[in-house]
Amino acid sequence: MLDKQQIKDLKIQASEICEKTVELIYNGGGGHIGGDLSEVDIMVSLFNYMRQDPENPTWIDRDYFILSKGHSSETYYTLLSEYGYISKDELHTYGSFGSILGGHPTKKVTGVEANTGSLGHGLGLAVGIALALKKDHRENRVYVLTGDGELGEGSNWEALMSAAKYKLDNLTWIVDRNFLQISGTTEDVMPLENLQEKAESFGCKTVEINGHDFQQIFTALDTREKDRPVCIIAHTIKGRGIACAENNPSWHHKTPTKDQVEQLKKDMTEYREELV
Repeated sequence: MLDKQQIKDLKIQASEICEKTVELIYNGGGGHIGGDLSEVDIMVSLFNYMRQDPENPTWIDRDYFILSKGHSSETYYTLLSEYGYISKDELHTYGSFGSILGGHPTKKVTGVEANTGSLGHGLGLAVGIALALKKDHRENRVYVLTGDGELGEGSNWEALMSAAKYKLDNLTWIVDRNFLQISGTTEDVMPLENLQEKAESFGCKTVEINGHDFQQIFTALDTREKDRPVCIIAHTIKGRGIACAENNPSWHHKTPTKDQVEQLKKDMTEYREELV
């Protein structure tokens, strides 16, 4: 259970990550801003929750994180920089020729466990890592964040069958459930509901939460059940933080204007002042 100060600190950190991510996208000339903003609170929670050591990124006892929705890489890069995996100078190369910080994360970037962005692959990678850890009798956990739009890829459901078969209770699968993808709503493109029942039927211990409520996120991350992987369906708002972008599929990939960046920075500053 988080106390009031911890929640306040997380809200402040998330607002700063939101602001820096949007600025990164603006300076870099584009990015998947809608999904970046929907995942911020989840990603900030994970970076505060997982066992990690930025000074020793290959620490044998670390938890593993796979960003399956690798197109939303800008939030990831911002956090990797904040935690010291990559330098601020490296972060500022995003969008420039020859930079290792591409539109999708790769293992060239310190702290990134797998190349992702080909949708539907991340969950399978996470299952493989979790299975290997099980066979080695290790206690590391594996966390994987997928978009909801990518769940139309059948490879996700094949991965879940394996997770259930091998009783991977060291695996936590998080769905960024913002109900939007590049071509419209998930329910128009390829309906997913009832997603909780689907995940349960594939063998997951499943919880649904508000993906912007830190107390709910951390409680869900604590969820464990013997011999069963965990699925967290986190309801989020795509484009959260920019009024014209919220729940707007046209902001799946977009470059904000300078005025929109400045307005967001103003809004986030006022938000932090209210918290203090």
